[in-house]
Amino acid sequence: MSAERVPTSPLQPSAATKERTLAWLRTVSGELSTATIKRLEETLPWYGDMPPGRRSAVGLVAQAGITSFISWFADPRSTPWIAADVFGSAPRELLRSVSLTQTLQLIRITVEVVEERVKDGDDSLREAILLYSREIAFASADVYARAAEARGLWDARLEALVVDSILSGEYDDELPSRIAALGWHGHGEVAVLVGTAPRMLDVDTLRRTARHREADVLIGVQGSRLVLVIGRADPLDETGASSSHPSFTEIARALEPGFGDGHLVLGHEVPSLVDASKSAKAALAGFAVARAWRNAPRPVLADDLLPERALAGDPVARSTLVNRIYKPLKAHSTELLTTLWCYLDNGRSLEATARELFVHPNTVRYRLKRVTDVIGWDATGAREALILQSALVLGSIADPDGSGARRK
Repeated sequence: MSAERVPTSPLQPSAATKERTLAWLRTVSGELSTATIKRLEETLPWYGDMPPGRRSAVGLVAQAGITSFISWFADPRSTPWIAADVFGSAPRELLRSVSLTQTLQLIRITVEVVEERVKDGDDSLREAILLYSREIAFASADVYARAAEARGLWDARLEALVVDSILSGEYDDELPSRIAALGWHGHGEVAVLVGTAPRMLDVDTLRRTARHREADVLIGVQGSRLVLVIGRADPLDETGASSSHPSFTEIARALEPGFGDGHLVLGHEVPSLVDASKSAKAALAGFAVARAWRNAPRPVLADDLLPERALAGDPVARSTLVNRIYKPLKAHSTELLTTLWCYLDNGRSLEATARELFVHPNTVRYRLKRVTDVIGWDATGAREALILQSALVLGSIADPDGSGARRK
C-alpha cells in the first residue's frame, strides 16, 4: 500500500481480559492453522488440484495470516500491520497461479474457521477478527493490483521492443518468445499502419477495435509516430481470398480514429509476422512523403505513394515500380508498353495517341484495358497515371534497351 494502515479495534477489552485472550490465541494458533488447511482441502477443489509445493505455499499464507492477526491484536498501534506480513512468506510465482478470487476464498475460509473457534469469546475479539479480515481483503486487492500494474508496464516495454525489432528488421532468436509472451493472436497475414500519435493514446480501444475486425495488433509509439502491426487472427483460405475476412484497408479505417491528426499510411500485406519489416519499411517511407500528395486519403496505401517515395530516394519504391509495371508490360507486349507511353505523353488523350500510333481511338482504348489487366493499374485515372509514368521513366533509365520502346 502507498501508506501503511493501522487498524484499531473499536472495542477495548481490559488488560487482564486481553492477556487471557492472547494467551489462549497463542495456544490454539497451531490448531487453527491445521483446521484451516483441512477446511481448504474439503471446500476448495482448486486447492486439492495444486502441486504439493503450491499447496504448501497457500498453507503458509493462511498460517501467516493467523500469526499476523495475533501479533496485531496484541498491540495494533505499536506493531504496524502491512501486507508483507501475510504474503511475504509465499513464493512470487504463487501470485501468478492463484487468482484474486481464489485468494479471497482462502481469506473467507480462514476467517470462518477462526470465528467458529472464538464464537464463545468476548465481543472485542470477534470485532477484531472482522476488522482484520477486512484489512486482509484490501491488502490482497492491493497486492494483485500492484502485480497487474507491474505486468502492464513490463508488457508495454516488451511490446515496444518487439515493434522496434520489426521496424528495424533486426530479428533474433528471442523474438518469437517475446511475441508469444505478449499473447499475440495473429496467425495469418500482417500489415503495418503508421500515423501520428494522439495526445491521449487509448490502447484498449485500439485492441478492442482490432478484435472486432478479427485481427490483433502490436502497438508502438516512436516520438510523434504511432505504429500498429496488424495481424489477421486466421490466415486466408486456400484461394487467397475470403469474404468473411475484412481487408487490411477496412481494418485500418476502423482503427483510424485512434490516431492523431495527419497522414495515415498502410504498408502492403505480407505473409507473416516474420516479414512484417517489409511492410513497415514501406509504411514508414510513405509516411515520410505523404504530405507531397495534396489529396491523399486517410488511410492511404504505401503503394499509392510509390512516385513520391521514389523521388525521395527510396530504392524499394524504385524497384517496385520497375518490377511491377515496366518489366511485366515489356515482357507481355512491347505494343502495350508503347501505347501506354504515348497515351501518357499526350496528356491522356485518346485521339492524340491514336494519331501518333496511326490506329483508331477504340484500339487505344482496348490496349489500355489490356494494360490494366496485366499490371492492375488504370492509366485513365490521374493518380494512377502518375504512378505509371514514374514507372516508365525509371524503367527506361534502368533498361539499356528501353530507348526505342517509345516508337513503333
